Amino acid sequence: MKNWQTKEELTDLLCSLVNHQSITGSTAEIALPEYIHHLLSQKEYFQKHESYLKLHPLDDGRRLLTALVKKGESKETVILLSHFDVVGVEDYGNLQNLAFHPRELTREMKKMKDELPDEVQSDMETGEWLFGRGTMDMKAGLALHMSIVEQAIDDEFDGNILLVTVPDEEVNSQGMLTALPVLNELKEEENLVYQACLNGEPMFSKYPGDPAYYVYAGSIGKVLPGFYCYGKESHVGEPFAGINPNLMVSFLSQQLELNETFIEKIENEVTPPPVSLMQRDLKEEYSVQTPKAAIAMYNVLYLKQTFADLNKKLLASTKAAAAEIENYVKQKAAHYSNIATDFTMPDVSVTVMMYEDLFAEAVKRYGSDEVLRRQNLLVSQRDTGDRDFSTILVQELASMCKDLAPLMVLFYSPPFYPAVSSYNDPYIKDVMDHVKTYTSSTYKMDLTVAEFFTGLSDLSFLGPVSSKSKLNQLTINMPLQNNGFVFPEDVMEKLTMPVLNIGPLGKAPHQWTERLELVYSFEYLPQILKEAIQRLLVPKS
Repeated sequence: MKNWQTKEELTDLLCSLVNHQSITGSTAEIALPEYIHHLLSQKEYFQKHESYLKLHPLDDGRRLLTALVKKGESKETVILLSHFDVVGVEDYGNLQNLAFHPRELTREMKKMKDELPDEVQSDMETGEWLFGRGTMDMKAGLALHMSIVEQAIDDEFDGNILLVTVPDEEVNSQGMLTALPVLNELKEEENLVYQACLNGEPMFSKYPGDPAYYVYAGSIGKVLPGFYCYGKESHVGEPFAGINPNLMVSFLSQQLELNETFIEKIENEVTPPPVSLMQRDLKEEYSVQTPKAAIAMYNVLYLKQTFADLNKKLLASTKAAAAEIENYVKQKAAHYSNIATDFTMPDVSVTVMMYEDLFAEAVKRYGSDEVLRRQNLLVSQRDTGDRDFSTILVQELASMCKDLAPLMVLFYSPPFYPAVSSYNDPYIKDVMDHVKTYTSSTYKMDLTVAEFFTGLSDLSFLGPVSSKSKLNQLTINMPLQNNGFVFPEDVMEKLTMPVLNIGPLGKAPHQWTERLELVYSFEYLPQILKEAIQRLLVPKS
């Protein structure tokens, strides 16, 4: 018996999924896959084939879920990918307690309609929008995939369907990284051929009021460069006796924040410029001594640039900041010496290094055994997240080479999302052309195929990389690599497959007005997805 096929049934399922407050890192993030497992385990198919429905543990106790529906001896398999974690709800203000109750929240939003932005009011007038955290991003996609699983159980596809839903997409993608070896094992154990991975992330508007309906043949890439600024501490009464790392990061910010040289345009896709995600000194308590060090991290998105090109730009910006710091301090010292005539300013020189160079320098001075011993000790005592621990690892090396200060070190931290694209793959082109034709003839709607999904997605770990970069060009400057974290390059290469994203229509992801449009999402899209999957399951020649 199928329970999730009509618009009303899908809406009910979505509301039940949203009711689980699966904020990344919360206990509800653990509870939700258990609930999904419970729902699917009611199906007679999974009662007969219990091994096809599994919860798989992450190292931290969270779990991902896989559900496989096999078609006889068929090998051809389409992976349906989703994530079930959501961002927090602090932005909902006095509506926070309703954020995970879509129908109640939607009714409450209607009461305050006149206070809402014009676009929200306009949508609300149609009566076809459902508000709530996770309605758009991305539990509607998960609900649709569960609907497809029902269809597969009912023998409606000429091939296998594998549902994969993971936690932690919104923070570190540990769910997807854990899923990679799981997928590889399933492939070997069940003799599967992965035709493609179909993600269900919602379509993202390119600008407010954008009327286009998007499907995607890839996903944007992201690197998270970190900049460790190791200054020379001094007493506040002798500011020229050292270099304040807060000054250093301020010049770095001027070089990197919104820097247009990083903007990349591929046809109609344009990446936004870098923005700072973290900037602070590392002083833990107040005193009249200046801080020893400061840290800054930047969000850098890319499409087809190589890591070498990105790194070259980041290093050039760092060196430009170092030169400006030197000039600024010398200029201020000159003004000070005009007043304090007995003052003599020492030479100022800011060193710029990559992480791999700092590591090599520490090994040269102390030997590899001592450097590794110190890093292993830090790993054994770790009690911080990936970003902070990356900084600690760099800080340890810098402390071993104090004479290099003032020093700026460029390194990389997780999360890292490779840019991937199947846009020029004839197989995916055929599927997209078929989906566009079907949607136009059946629903009188035009779909736009975009090369890159711009909201970041876990497709980055399965699709063909869009640039010619080797991943080790980045991981060699990632302190966390092999220090409690391994970016699984080998498994990714084994699993690389065509990717595409066909998802529901929604608006305002990560905002308190997050909402899902129900007619396209739950009336039209189920049939569009069915057409796409049937086409994906055609054996490749």
